Amino acid sequence: MSNTTSVPETLPPLYLSALLRDAVLDVDGKTIGTLADVIVRLHPDHYPPLTGLVMRVGPNNVFVPITDITRIDNNRISLGTAKLDLRPFERRDGEVLLKEAVLGHRLIDVDRAALVRAYDVAITASPEGWVAIGLDVHKRGWLGRSNHQDHLVRDWKSFEALIGHEASINVRSGFRRLRGLRPAQIADLIESASTKERNDLLDHLHNNPDLEADVFEELEENHQTQVLKTRSTEEIADVLSRMRTDDAVDAILDLPQDRRRPVVDALPDTKRADVLRLMRYQDGSAGGLMGVEYLAIEQQRTVADVLQIVRMATSQQPEALTTIYSVDTENRLVGTLSLVKAIQADPSDRLQDICDPEPVHADPRDDTIDIANLMADYNLLSLPILDDERHILGVITVDDALEATIPEDWRRRDRHHHATTQGDQPRAEQ
Repeated sequence: MSNTTSVPETLPPLYLSALLRDAVLDVDGKTIGTLADVIVRLHPDHYPPLTGLVMRVGPNNVFVPITDITRIDNNRISLGTAKLDLRPFERRDGEVLLKEAVLGHRLIDVDRAALVRAYDVAITASPEGWVAIGLDVHKRGWLGRSNHQDHLVRDWKSFEALIGHEASINVRSGFRRLRGLRPAQIADLIESASTKERNDLLDHLHNNPDLEADVFEELEENHQTQVLKTRSTEEIADVLSRMRTDDAVDAILDLPQDRRRPVVDALPDTKRADVLRLMRYQDGSAGGLMGVEYLAIEQQRTVADVLQIVRMATSQQPEALTTIYSVDTENRLVGTLSLVKAIQADPSDRLQDICDPEPVHADPRDDTIDIANLMADYNLLSLPILDDERHILGVITVDDALEATIPEDWRRRDRHHHATTQGDQPRAEQ
């Protein structure tokens, strides 16, 4: 996801690291202190405006409103007044200090779905006043110096800053820029986060229960267990009730033994029944891998009926809708039809006339390698698991088959993030 918002047409930016400890001069040109920090107010859609400076005067930090500033450059900061409020600075509600909360801290690079560190902040004077417009996340050289002309200084709006920063939690926009990320990308962020950062992200997810469940499904087992064990039985059950049943079973089995039964008992009745059914099967078998979400439709129904049922199945996982399972009056599997072929068929056609009458299927006792090979041989997106009487016990989707067969050492390999092209990012040069 590339942020296309352009930096406003302004003067060349200044950099916070160069401004810190610069002299602050009064209206007569006399040095009265040095810059200690820069204050901004966050805005969900605009660049954060500077509202004031924190100036070091002797042993104290004092507040200087931005309206008193007449000039800021890399050598000095000039005031248009000789009067100062020398009371010690105290942060007000809604204020964020760039050095304290951003410089040197980690933030979320939304474009690249990664946690990075802010090594500098670019600020500039715009027609509306001074604003923070960009961040330098390029690691400094061994001397601690940064030449901003050698690399891109990225748009402020490409990041979610202040992750894990408790002082600003009430003035942030609730990680709005994360909405375009996939659950797997958010899971990767959580897995690479510190405890404070992780808790901050999880608190955000808790306000969106469906997204929270999707992210929990993508977490690696050890991270999932680590997060769940800190929650109450009711909170765990609430998350698991929104997860796919097979993923919920895996999460329950990873819990300490003494917590499993209370969590299962706290699940909604239907979910609990499905969970208990899947828990009968051994891990590593087709039965232990299958899910219970699928569409089984009577063979006499028309294609028009089928497509309407698919449209209404909004609570189903999309991957569970790629194949339609046709059943007879005894709920035995008699055919399969891909969703693509259903869309291409005449709406008046009946399932029994257009389905594949000899669907590929497997036994719940088959092992996962056999399942993966079977799905690869027949190019299947899903595979039904049947009992001896051809009743559908569950379905294995291709993503679950891949996950079960990918070696553990492959999972631990670092994932490579594709670099965004330079043309997609604003350059801020001094």
